[in-house]
Amino acid sequence: METTLKQQIAQGVRDFITTHGISQADVAKKSGVRKEYVNIIIKEESNFMYDAGGKTGLIPAKHFYALAELVGISTKKEYWELQPTDQLNTILSNLQTAKQNGSTNVIIGDTGAGKTYALDLFAKKHPQDVFTLKVGSSDNLGDLIDKIIEQLNISTGKTKSKKIRDIAKKLRELKALGFSPMIVFDESEYMKQPALCACKELYDNIHEHCSLVLIGTDQLIDNIDRLRKRNKAGIPQFYRRIKFGIRQLPPIDRSFATFLTDINDRKLRTFLQRNCENYGELHDALVPALREADETKQPLTENLVRTVLGIPDTMYV
Repeated sequence: METTLKQQIAQGVRDFITTHGISQADVAKKSGVRKEYVNIIIKEESNFMYDAGGKTGLIPAKHFYALAELVGISTKKEYWELQPTDQLNTILSNLQTAKQNGSTNVIIGDTGAGKTYALDLFAKKHPQDVFTLKVGSSDNLGDLIDKIIEQLNISTGKTKSKKIRDIAKKLRELKALGFSPMIVFDESEYMKQPALCACKELYDNIHEHCSLVLIGTDQLIDNIDRLRKRNKAGIPQFYRRIKFGIRQLPPIDRSFATFLTDINDRKLRTFLQRNCENYGELHDALVPALREADETKQPLTENLVRTVLGIPDTMYV
């Protein structure tokens, strides 16, 4: 990595710390870079060399890349530009409103609508008090609670109920310090009954001090409805708390108009519109081809996209 880029990243980290009033320790935790390395990197006129245990050397480039990701500095050419879709604007607006009001919301949108992308943008603007967790298909109640604890960087008791109370205590402390804490569960359609009930208990402990947001597909609502009809323990109570906080995103624009304005090949536009179901699939189809077109100086055409993706002319419309 060139020294000029390292210096740019170092300045970006310094600006990030100043702008958000965040500590070097928090930068280290959020980026995964050792605090000692962070201290060296952000030092004015740093030579980016470490000295530990009698050994010296340049701080590995991977740590600079991690810091660049945290503070929003691109270290490589981007082939996918931010587009102000209806879904993006709606998610950001709902997240901002929930954060300001400390409310509980459930944001529902189609797969590939850019929900995670929007959440990442929002979280990077609020590194001190927005805590995001991705729900895994195998996550149980304990897993989710531990993910929150890890995000908050706190020590807790051993029982689940004590852990939830300790989480609530930390969030109340942040609120008292003037922050507007928010916990966001992404891909919440994977939540099982115990996890949903844990959200209810978490809500009861923090609703006056922290906003709680679940983001997922309509599978989340379908799952809650099934559990409600079976009168599963805790689910009617949980639903009562989120019922009027459910927000449905607009449907995806399948014409992809804002994304395809610079594509001149009419056949390619038609191919993408007919074969891509959402923004995620459009990204997966276009980015490798855009990179190939840039590197080989070829025009971006349907034939190039098919070649890069390994799709024969006889496959797909």
